[in-house]
Amino acid sequence: MNTDFHYYATYTAAILAGYTHEEACEICYSAQFVDLCSKTFLASVKGPKAAATSQLSVELVEQKTDIMGLQDITRIWASFHFLPYDLYAEKKHCSKIYRNKYRLICNSNGALVADTVNLAKGRSLQAVGIAMHVTADTWAHKYFAGTPSMTINNTDRHFYEIIPTEDSYEIRQLKFSHNPGVKDDPENGIYVNSLYQTSERTVMNLGHGRAGHLPDYSFIRYKYLPAWNEYKEVLKDNPSDYIHAFAQLVYAMQYLRGVNETFELNTYAWDTIEPYREEIEALLEKRQTDDAADWKALGEKISGAEIPDFDLERYKAEYMNATKEEKAGTFLGKFFLGALAQKSMVTGKIYKSGNPIAGVSVDYEKNGFAGIKDYMKLVEYSNGGKKDE
Repeated sequence: MNTDFHYYATYTAAILAGYTHEEACEICYSAQFVDLCSKTFLASVKGPKAAATSQLSVELVEQKTDIMGLQDITRIWASFHFLPYDLYAEKKHCSKIYRNKYRLICNSNGALVADTVNLAKGRSLQAVGIAMHVTADTWAHKYFAGTPSMTINNTDRHFYEIIPTEDSYEIRQLKFSHNPGVKDDPENGIYVNSLYQTSERTVMNLGHGRAGHLPDYSFIRYKYLPAWNEYKEVLKDNPSDYIHAFAQLVYAMQYLRGVNETFELNTYAWDTIEPYREEIEALLEKRQTDDAADWKALGEKISGAEIPDFDLERYKAEYMNATKEEKAGTFLGKFFLGALAQKSMVTGKIYKSGNPIAGVSVDYEKNGFAGIKDYMKLVEYSNGGKKDE
């Protein structure tokens, strides 16, 4: 998903869930910031590098893909953008290495969604925003995994868009370009994706790179043949997924506010969004690659307040000028704490399932900022090596 949903739609969902305008602004900023809190940003404010929730393209290009490098990639992308659906999924007649990657395939309403939402309960608004980003992405990014894998994430020429007509559907084969300087062209069915490479370890096969930005566009419906599904067609209906994502965010935030006593999977705030559902569904169906203006207008109509534009620099000075003791109470400080908790929780769950693909996570709740470590670094430290802060 892009800024249109993570920022403006999340703001709208927060307002419908009962948060104030000011609270909704903090939540949606945090949800959008998940896509921008890279190690580069953290270095610019001298924040904890372990709190990274994303990686810039330039960082991925320079990222090593040895065991430790792959674990670092997986900790970030599986924890925040491609939340695994079933860490104990069975797959017959396959290697353990393949099964470990198969178990990281993202989908909505998995057990880790409930864990993510419950983790934010009673915490900061920043933690709420992080949880909303992660939950929303389980709908947009379903069927892809947050670890490099050609076997799991690759696409081929059998990739078709399904376009509604007045009384039926038109099926059109999509074309992909590898030129990052070219914009996606929905009118002619031409989209930009990552370069085809056969290596399992290349970042070109990370997440939905081989499908380009298609999972991030609310209007599109498409079908393709992923290898993990035994080359049977998988259908992706983004308009349906996105309205479900929105209704689930409203429901989740109602729970986090205390309106609902429990958070249940496969449950949505349909009654709450009903007055605006027709308008939202029409918005989602628009054949455009950026719905930000429409979501902003809708959010402001509902709240009666102006939504400020997202500004990456907004909270930098507050954090950098705070004393060491004060940093945890700043906006960015609260976000970093929430990010560390989410990454620690997901990585820990993956490791406890018997899957070493994301390394080891020492419980953040007990060990603080130094809690997220790669397995090899932990071994080194336990053997008398220097502790890496």
